[in-house]
Amino acid sequence: MSDNKCNMGAGMLAGAAGVLLLQQIFKKCEKGPACESGKRFQWRSAKSANERRKLFKEFVQGVQDDITKTLGELDGKATFVEDAWVKPEGKGQGRTRVIKDGRIFEQGGCNWSEVFGQTLPPTILKKHPHLAGKPFYATGVSMVLHPRNPHVPTVHLNYRYFEAGDIYSDEVEEKNAWWFGGGMDLTPWVLYEEDAVLFHQHIKDACDKHGDNLYLPLKKYADEYYCNRHRGESRGIGGHFFDYFDGDSSKTLYQGENAEMKEWCVKNGAMMPSMSWEEIFEFARSQAAAFLPAYTTIINRRQETKETPEEREWQLYRRGRYVEFNLVHDRGTLFGLQVNGRAESILMSLPPIVKWTYMHKAQADNEKQLVEVLQKPRDWLKLE
Repeated sequence: MSDNKCNMGAGMLAGAAGVLLLQQIFKKCEKGPACESGKRFQWRSAKSANERRKLFKEFVQGVQDDITKTLGELDGKATFVEDAWVKPEGKGQGRTRVIKDGRIFEQGGCNWSEVFGQTLPPTILKKHPHLAGKPFYATGVSMVLHPRNPHVPTVHLNYRYFEAGDIYSDEVEEKNAWWFGGGMDLTPWVLYEEDAVLFHQHIKDACDKHGDNLYLPLKKYADEYYCNRHRGESRGIGGHFFDYFDGDSSKTLYQGENAEMKEWCVKNGAMMPSMSWEEIFEFARSQAAAFLPAYTTIINRRQETKETPEEREWQLYRRGRYVEFNLVHDRGTLFGLQVNGRAESILMSLPPIVKWTYMHKAQADNEKQLVEVLQKPRDWLKLE
């Protein structure tokens, strides 16, 4: 694979060679026995749609509660303030919790929301035409925190669930389509390699509880996703990312559009594990549980470190790149704004103070070190 995960395969997808390679890869990895026999993939769950919705909703609300309580207490000066909201006609609701002007956190937020709809997007109907005319449900928790001290990294977390079909059923609706998604990533302004290793080790430990070939593909997925392609650099030191996770073992763990990533998954056996709803739910729970022990350790290591004016200027400049990713590349932000979502909640991920400077270049050695890592994502746990 290319050393620069942000740029790999960019030209490949643009021409006929990319199309041919994709066809070759999908011929091998996307046609499992069910596809070859003409049968649709069978989602597996022992629970009804109503039970699944209730369980995941309670899970992500609990994640929100744990994060806002623990980090609010750790800040000690500011607390998370809740703004509960309801969409008209029963189309959804949410709890937006925001913290600002704290001892640690300059600004940040942690959202829980759920939405209901009657019309599926065409992209989903193309994959699942049997769901035409069926309602859908989505829920998730999303968090972004911007500490004041440049030595404490910005952090993001998101876990979500989608289901379409007979979503109000008390029966085990085997024809419903559902999947999980989520991840977390760390964005330092001053690079501490030991913090990056700790963050990734916590994620790997959580992955390893559910399989021995999950962390590395999902780490690479994060490197590819959390990337400012127009800049040729990652927004941070990564973490993990997964999407359309439904237990279909004919799929690769990587579900993006990068042909080189798909090829890597096929060659390295990085296929989606055959898991039931309940097993994937436990996987998501393990990932979310890894966040607070990792991040609070990093905060406690760095919160008293004295900053220089130059480090603050560098932080504000690099925050500009964070904004660029969220407004240009982040699928959740773009989707939410396009469907007339709640803008205040969607854009709570943006930092309160930021700078853009024309042709700004890294000057200090620690700035150059960070840029080098962002341009060439590192194997923090030395697994390759």
